[in-house]
Amino acid sequence: MKVKVLITCLFLSGCSATGMSNFSVVERELARIHDITSAPNLETVPWMHGAQRCETSKQPTLDVFKHDSRSTVIRQNKCLTFEAPFSYVLEGNDKILVIDTGALPDGVDFSYAQALRAVLGKAAFETKETIVIHSHSHSDHHQGDSGFRVLQNTQVISPNMTQVQNFVGVSNWPNGQYQLDLGERLITILPTPGHQEEAITVFDHKNKWLITGDTLYPGLVYVKDWEAYKQSIAKLTKFAQQNDVKYILGGHIEMTKTHGKYYPIGSTYQPNEAPLPLSVVDLYALNEALQKSENEQQIILKSFVIQPMSLLQKSISNLFKWLTN
Repeated sequence: MKVKVLITCLFLSGCSATGMSNFSVVERELARIHDITSAPNLETVPWMHGAQRCETSKQPTLDVFKHDSRSTVIRQNKCLTFEAPFSYVLEGNDKILVIDTGALPDGVDFSYAQALRAVLGKAAFETKETIVIHSHSHSDHHQGDSGFRVLQNTQVISPNMTQVQNFVGVSNWPNGQYQLDLGERLITILPTPGHQEEAITVFDHKNKWLITGDTLYPGLVYVKDWEAYKQSIAKLTKFAQQNDVKYILGGHIEMTKTHGKYYPIGSTYQPNEAPLPLSVVDLYALNEALQKSENEQQIILKSFVIQPMSLLQKSISNLFKWLTN
């Protein structure tokens, strides 16, 4: 019965438990790796976009883009989880920061933590502290946590308000910001609720990446708290005006290349999907539209669609949050 409730939550609350499919039985490689020789930047990465017949697809479990030796972007296979969430791994001289651990739960055949060690090399993880944080608490972004919890020299920040606030050190949430030094690599963390209560945005000063999770990405963005979301986007706009932001990088790709058009929830094949990065121009356009809106309303822009949750969706989201805590 509980499983049925959770499945209902997936489609009514604008968030997913795991988004898992039944197509994991096919033998497949662990990862496909891109780097600057095959894709000079994040706008040109040819991400795996699912398959017409997932039951026979042998696409690897992970799609990996190595921007450089210390900056990695990873997407999970859309046939294994229609959410196909992105994870970001940023390495400094002293620490490694993992942002989101995806929708694929750890099991006998797969561990996201061990997969990262295999793909990126065990040496760095054994000599540096690893910190795992989450863009927000929806479970398609933290199913791989358990594999990290058993590793030495690793700190996993659970995606609940208490742990997030304690880690960020912001006493008057959601105001303020927190800086984390990975060792000659500065990270700024900003509370950005709206899509979800514990949502944060991470800015990597080295690459000028603003990593927004599900607060802003090329897709259908559900908003639970409209006023909080307006304030968060205004905060990000001000931050972008004061900092050199190259890319805005979210948690998913759901948009087609046709302006304002997105794939239906549950799609496992997206042959004409939009690129992952958004620009500060996209952010500014959203902020302008939000500030002009007096009431909650759908906002359709070329690279994403903003959708306020209904009262029913909010209620189910709260129930889902209670059940999973």
